Amino acid sequence: MSGYVVVGTQWGDEGKGKIVDVLGEKVDYVVRFQGGNNAGHTVIANGEKTVLHLLPSGVLHKQAKCIIGPGVVVDPFVLLEEIKVLEDRGIDTSHIFLSDCAHLIMPYHIKLDELQEERKGDKKIGTTKRGIGPCYADKYTRIGIRVGDLVDWNIFKEKLADTLAIKNEQIVKLYDKEPYEYDELLEKFRDVREKLLPRIIDSVVEVNKALDEHKFVLFEGAQAAMLDINYGTYPYVTSSSPTSAGVCEGAGVSPKKLDRIVGIVKAYSTRVGEGPFVTELFDEDGETIRNKGNEFGATTGRPRRCGWLDMNVVRHAAIINGLTDLVITKIDILSGFKKLPICVGYDIDGVMYESIPASLEKVYRAKPVYEVLDGWDEDISTVRSYEELPENCKKYLKRIEELAKTRISIVSVGPDRTHNIYINDIISK
Repeated sequence: MSGYVVVGTQWGDEGKGKIVDVLGEKVDYVVRFQGGNNAGHTVIANGEKTVLHLLPSGVLHKQAKCIIGPGVVVDPFVLLEEIKVLEDRGIDTSHIFLSDCAHLIMPYHIKLDELQEERKGDKKIGTTKRGIGPCYADKYTRIGIRVGDLVDWNIFKEKLADTLAIKNEQIVKLYDKEPYEYDELLEKFRDVREKLLPRIIDSVVEVNKALDEHKFVLFEGAQAAMLDINYGTYPYVTSSSPTSAGVCEGAGVSPKKLDRIVGIVKAYSTRVGEGPFVTELFDEDGETIRNKGNEFGATTGRPRRCGWLDMNVVRHAAIINGLTDLVITKIDILSGFKKLPICVGYDIDGVMYESIPASLEKVYRAKPVYEVLDGWDEDISTVRSYEELPENCKKYLKRIEELAKTRISIVSVGPDRTHNIYINDIISK
């Protein structure tokens, strides 16, 4: 088969966007399969930075047809703005399409996201307040509005009227806020409809046909395993499944059609928002990592929580995703540290865990069990072959492979698409 998947193995922000861009040069399709504009994928090519939220990270490669899949929730205003930004830079966007099955994030979803977070106070989830959760909730309670509903304007008007009545009742009665005006919302979406109609396709048929014809399809996830709605640190998770299993549901393909599943691992750990973080650092080392790694959210600008590499987390991702390959990113940020602790297990009430307990209370009580490796001083950002890496850097990488039981195929040593060391081919044409 010729289906390839890129997923995050930690809490997101591992550098998936860069790797999808790198691999995107070799593929015919890039398909985003879940999440929404709560994601922030950064691509740096020829020194120019592109931050994407909804668009697949292969968008800079004209030969790759970029599809926003059925499992994505789409804020149409954000999507059109992202497209405009690219077009203003002279980038052709005619290869961007979206599934008729994807759900639309409506203005009332964003408002409800904000109101729900405010109401929770100290118990807030730490969402990006982009309306992602409320949109997925409407999807599963079967009152959502899909991209395909824009095709028949009468159907869209009817669905908007029905759902808006429910949402306005919530906004007024639960939160004592002003309701949305139906005619005003309808007018906003009239313009959106005209702009999106040429891009709406039956992506399930097209993607499966491409795979059957042995074209190369790269599936891109947002967020990561520890934010998975089923297997992350619930309830401090996203509202979808950013795992390889999510590809099947979110893109409409059989697991038999997935050839390689590539897990992106940041050489240390970061997290945004609330929730447990066993290896989190509150000292000078944590601050150094944050500043050297520019660990601030591409979507929100929030400073990320930083800590040492947690291999319980990576092992968890390897198991639930069935990873075939690892890509290690940002290892250049660790240059200069004399010692590099790797978390190899959790001590919870005197019991050693080499997995992630489902109980959030247990994870909060967990103490990291560290294995300490020697660091290196050399600047490795210009290194382009594995043999040239410092010996201690090689040992660090080797230990990751051993603990994850998965081979490393690419090592990223800088932010640009050229800053890579290739060890094993992931996509071979």
